[in-house]
Amino acid sequence: MQFVDAVKLWEPEPGWLNTASYGVPPRPAFEALQAPLDEWRRGANGWEKWDESTGRARTAFALLVGAMPGDIALGASASQVLAPVAASLPPGSRVVVPDIEHTSNLFPWLVHDLDVHTVPPADLPAAITQRTAAVAFSLVQSATGEVAPIDDIVAAARAHGALLVADATQAAGWLPVDATRFDVLAVSAYKWLTCPRGTAFGYLSPAVRDRIRPTAANWYAGEGNASYGPPLRLAKDARRFDIAPPWFSYVAAAPTLELLLDIGIDPIHEHDVRLANRFRTGLGMAPSNSAIVTVSKPGSAERLAAAGIRASVRNGGSRVAFHLYTTEADVDAALTALT
Repeated sequence: MQFVDAVKLWEPEPGWLNTASYGVPPRPAFEALQAPLDEWRRGANGWEKWDESTGRARTAFALLVGAMPGDIALGASASQVLAPVAASLPPGSRVVVPDIEHTSNLFPWLVHDLDVHTVPPADLPAAITQRTAAVAFSLVQSATGEVAPIDDIVAAARAHGALLVADATQAAGWLPVDATRFDVLAVSAYKWLTCPRGTAFGYLSPAVRDRIRPTAANWYAGEGNASYGPPLRLAKDARRFDIAPPWFSYVAAAPTLELLLDIGIDPIHEHDVRLANRFRTGLGMAPSNSAIVTVSKPGSAERLAAAGIRASVRNGGSRVAFHLYTTEADVDAALTALT
């Protein structure tokens, strides 16, 4: 589908520059939810029909990040995907994390008896040493929009044998992502992938899966009929890390991810960064490689809100996010409010 035609399927009200908080769904996703919700209200059928969407969503996400569907686990949040990874590290293991990392990729490590070492994002590659058991970082930082030096981090982690864990929540959907570069990649899909909240995905490399205990093991992660009684019988692939999915969230996620796959991430990336740089240029800021811009100008949040621009405040700055449904008119309205 051509980008110019596809974006018409998203219908946010003018001034929505807050995709870094949550993405607006496309019309096909909203429409896909209506029949299941009515069926639920009436008790018209079982859940199996709705659950068909989870397989479609798994496959579409895998294709979006260059992975195989069998290497993708279904979840509800990034922290839930990461929790068994952190729980499987030996006590005292050194984990290197950026010092401004969102706590969804920090608390899962801190809650265990691990040696969590935080450094500025730019210093992350140099902080990875032979002592490092794992490095956990966001491909794009939530608070600042800073794109990580991914190549350098991957090279350092591989050189020192560190487990490589990435959070792509603020990246997947606008930044091209190759999940297979990492050992583990977690994504909450309700932001740039514009899926409902309660959808998340985890890539777990076959090379490390046996090192990770599926601490939320359940019937949905089982092999065959695993609803009752022993013995333990979990899926042989990444499905062993599945949780039982929230049906309706995945009913809407499947058509959304398939639509993004049809459009392609490259044109979305070009559009998002171009509009972000239009905004940055209008404020006298240097161009960047991110779809997120943080404005530290005093009073910016109030001025944006007064103009009907919906953004968010993070670390004292106004965080403005530009996605495929953002228009030049949205950018110019934000600039008018701030200049």
